[in-house]
Amino acid sequence: MPRFALILPAAGRSTRFGSVLDDKKPYVPLDGRAVWLRAIDPFLKRDDVVQWIVVISPEDRELFERRYRPSVAFLDIQVVEGGAERFDSVAKGLAAIRDDCDHVAIHDAARPCVTPAIIDAVFAAAVRHGAALPGVAVADTLKRVDDQLRTVETVSRAGLYAVQTPQAFRKDLLLQAHAMRPQLPSHVVVTDDAQLVEATGHACQIVVGDAQNLKITTQADLALASSILKSRLTPEREPTPRRLGDEGELWD
Repeated sequence: MPRFALILPAAGRSTRFGSVLDDKKPYVPLDGRAVWLRAIDPFLKRDDVVQWIVVISPEDRELFERRYRPSVAFLDIQVVEGGAERFDSVAKGLAAIRDDCDHVAIHDAARPCVTPAIIDAVFAAAVRHGAALPGVAVADTLKRVDDQLRTVETVSRAGLYAVQTPQAFRKDLLLQAHAMRPQLPSHVVVTDDAQLVEATGHACQIVVGDAQNLKITTQADLALASSILKSRLTPEREPTPRRLGDEGELWD
């Protein structure tokens, strides 16, 4: 069985979220639990994930320790401090991965609605192809605009996918991609790890994602995520195992 390490980057600045509590989006409550705890939860129950790493901003260390120390200890989650940009934070997580892990999965800390089916598909494709990520075919008409928001052209959506996480990779491939990052042109903005792997010449396999696997960016996204999670709670569903909440209390 492949052995995955999970990296959950939670060191972003959340500039577009606008929480009235001044909380960054991974730490905002979503139906009673922090967003980041809901994001990591499906990976905690898997036999093929053997290490869990949360990457936080150094400025959030005190808040994180105060709120989540019991959960982190109970769930055996490793916490490391990230860098200035997302790829810097992922690199810090990579440096903490154990030698016995041969694959790495990276999942947004602000993406709390991922399903086990998506994780299954991404992990299987990563083992087979070396690199994989979920994506949803773009259905809307796309317009390119100028700096005054005036339309310049209509962009063909043929072959375009909006990609999500988790993104999963063979560990040696991802390490190689991060090692080659300084060789990228200075004007290239790196937005995900698949982009780094692509730069090495290795294609990433897309698997069918789910529109409900949304990333929390605004307050409206938080309300939508709550609706999605509630829609999955049916009477026929078996109860989930007991787990620790934000402050260390047990949840049923």
